[in-house]
Amino acid sequence: MKLAKGAYSWILTPLIFCISSIFFIIIFPIYDTQFLFISILFFLITLFFIIFFRDPIRKIGNDIVSPADGYIRDIYELDDIDIGKCIVLSIFMNVHNVHVNRMPIDGIIKEVIHLPGSHLPAFKKESERNERLIITIKTSIGMIKIIQIAGTLARRILPYIKKNDVINKGDKIGIIRLGSRVDLYLPYKKNFKFKVKKGDKLKAGESSVAKIYD
Repeated sequence: MKLAKGAYSWILTPLIFCISSIFFIIIFPIYDTQFLFISILFFLITLFFIIFFRDPIRKIGNDIVSPADGYIRDIYELDDIDIGKCIVLSIFMNVHNVHVNRMPIDGIIKEVIHLPGSHLPAFKKESERNERLIITIKTSIGMIKIIQIAGTLARRILPYIKKNDVINKGDKIGIIRLGSRVDLYLPYKKNFKFKVKKGDKLKAGESSVAKIYD
């Protein structure tokens, strides 16, 4: 199974503790029960991280695709300072989802801004104050934004991209370690047809969220 970039340190740490515990069982058999419990615990943690950081191959979908795995928690309109009137697709990622985020459409990265903040549950209104990474992208349909938002368990947003990078649809743009939410800002256009609704489940790079008509 392929693992996401930035995953190995998270996986190797509990794995080393697991192996060390087994070693101590051999050296100090009188404490085998205690060390067995510790080794099982760290084995389960290692297994959890392997599953969490999985990075499966995706067949890239048609039109504008989802930047994240998860389900649509909300769809709404707003006026953004960079885009103007836009539609926001807010995607919540559960702990069992793949957490590698992908590019929804071809474009050029114009800005990458990291904002520190809290780590409240990403489905709450107060999560607007959470740590986030704001990616502004120039595309054939105008400026769009992808906002990666940390949640309760998420403590690190790791970008794979930087300013002025030319990125193709479906390319990996980053990962939110242990969380949590991705908002996609698309410019309001009459020739857009949205193919999703609140509650729909999505796969990053694979699920089409909107179609552009000429």
